[in-house]
Amino acid sequence: MNARLVVSLSGTNARTLDRCAELAADLDQRGVPLSLLVAPRAETEAVLDWVRERAGRGDALLLHGYDHTAEPRMRTVAFGRKAEFAALPAHEAGLRLTAATRAFERLGLTADAFAPPRWLASQGTLTALRRKGFSVCADLLAVRDLRFDTVHKGRVLGFGSSDRAEPWWCFTVVLGAARLARRGGLIRLAVDAADLARPGPRQAVLDAVDVALHHGAEAITYRRFGQTSTGMAVSSGRTEVPFGASRSNQA
Repeated sequence: MNARLVVSLSGTNARTLDRCAELAADLDQRGVPLSLLVAPRAETEAVLDWVRERAGRGDALLLHGYDHTAEPRMRTVAFGRKAEFAALPAHEAGLRLTAATRAFERLGLTADAFAPPRWLASQGTLTALRRKGFSVCADLLAVRDLRFDTVHKGRVLGFGSSDRAEPWWCFTVVLGAARLARRGGLIRLAVDAADLARPGPRQAVLDAVDVALHHGAEAITYRRFGQTSTGMAVSSGRTEVPFGASRSNQA
């Protein structure tokens, strides 16, 4: 099986819009679409226009949580699991998804794919997503086709927040992309708009994309995992499709 490459972008706002547009243009030249992780916040019209334009050009929109606040009773949970949808039961997750979907629609946006904040989704969240008609959930360890209960394994590749470790993160992202591409794996590059302000991570993203394409990876979006006509593995039961391992990004 040929490798698949998914590049996601989060954190687009008025301050980061120019950098996001530059990355999108660089990826357009390489024939690589973006998966835009968008939270239903009130953004400037320029940001919303850009998001709508990118969606019209083939980029995928993913609902990226609601307000990104940790649920109050999670304050005693270990730091690594503090995220909006990391521990919610199905009912509470459903309420947040309903509010998020309505807010999304008021912005003139629609999405049937979901990426939770920090890539962490509870089992209750997965249940709520299915009930709400979402087709895809992209979490830290896999991409889930919610309609056919198919799991495409592949850990997120991204950058840490430590400046001192930045060269190591950049090296790991490029090396991980190359390794997965050679093995026919699922390459999930997660870019936060804040990463693009630093030349090292920005260049590492492009280098990782280039090395993946060099090894024959197919550039797709997360929306593709919910479209069964593409020839991806589908099963009426839980099927796990392994794609190798990679590093994580805190989106």
